[in-house]
Amino acid sequence: MTNKPGGVLYVGVTADLVARVDQHRRGVGSAFCRKYGLKTLVLAEPHDDISLAISREKALKAWQRAWKVRLIEEMNPDWRDLREIIA
Repeated sequence: MTNKPGGVLYVGVTADLVARVDQHRRGVGSAFCRKYGLKTLVLAEPHDDISLAISREKALKAWQRAWKVRLIEEMNPDWRDLREIIA
């Protein structure tokens, strides 16, 4: 999640991406997203196994910001909001 292209980034894991993005948009998701106005989904990685998803989340949170930006720009160079695609 982000607030604008190149803006603040948030990495999280959820079993229901559509519902979680909607929570963030309504300001009832994480306090971090609420504080920084993070309402735009710019990257999502589906996983069949929740333990793998959690491991990936932890790894991404440990990444340098530049690596996260590069990953987003490889998958979504225009930083488009992916909410409509996942619905």
